[in-house]
Amino acid sequence: MIVTLLTDYGRDDDFVGVCHGVIRTIHPEAQIVDITHGVRRYAVRQGALVLRNTLPYMPVGVHVAVVDPQVGTERRALALRTFDGRILVGPDNGLLSLAWERCGGVDLAVDVTRSPHRLEPVSATFHGRDIFAPVAAHLARGAELADAGDQLDDAELQTVELPEPYGEDGTLVAHTLVVDRFGNAALNVDHDDMAGTQITLGGTVEIEVGGERYLATYAQTFADVRPGELIVYEDAYRTLAVAINRGDAAATLGLRPDAEVRLRPR
Repeated sequence: MIVTLLTDYGRDDDFVGVCHGVIRTIHPEAQIVDITHGVRRYAVRQGALVLRNTLPYMPVGVHVAVVDPQVGTERRALALRTFDGRILVGPDNGLLSLAWERCGGVDLAVDVTRSPHRLEPVSATFHGRDIFAPVAAHLARGAELADAGDQLDDAELQTVELPEPYGEDGTLVAHTLVVDRFGNAALNVDHDDMAGTQITLGGTVEIEVGGERYLATYAQTFADVRPGELIVYEDAYRTLAVAINRGDAAATLGLRPDAEVRLRPR
């Protein structure tokens, strides 16, 4: 069975390689897919969004996510099965919540903090190695989820809450959720939220951020405008985003996570 990994570990240290080694030691036939290890440090919401967006493109399997600023505290370690058959493993800090919603909800959840599958002794600071990786490996190898820990009420699990866009006097008020390495900023606006906004493909959109106003084109792709020009577009995950063709929209407009972005047709 496939095991996917998503973390904020980066690639400069040994963390990712050690997690691979633990999984392969327990389950030598495991197929490991690294979704990313480039989530911004401690950015639980960013990790939750990336996990939600990418899981539909992964085979059903065991999916490990570790963005864990509370490692070593009383926060629980979690493994759960969704109604579409995926198993998610990670800290109970909301990191898994957007993914389980996308995958149909929680069928069974267990607390694996003291799982019989964990490595001993358990480090206070590297639960990726000592809890999440070995638990995931055993589950991928065929161990029963119910035997991996103590059952939890899914209503008690921590969740990530996203801001909701809203309309105000002909303006769509949105917020930046994540910024990628190109400086493209994804907003909390999905395809259905665009209904009734009067923002039409090929039209001009006024963007207001921090009191400054900019003009952009509502386009399908970057090549629809000249280099250096702003676009508003629907990204690969059907989320509204702001970009500059061959430029950095986040730096130019000051689009950091949670920044308010006001959009209106012109």
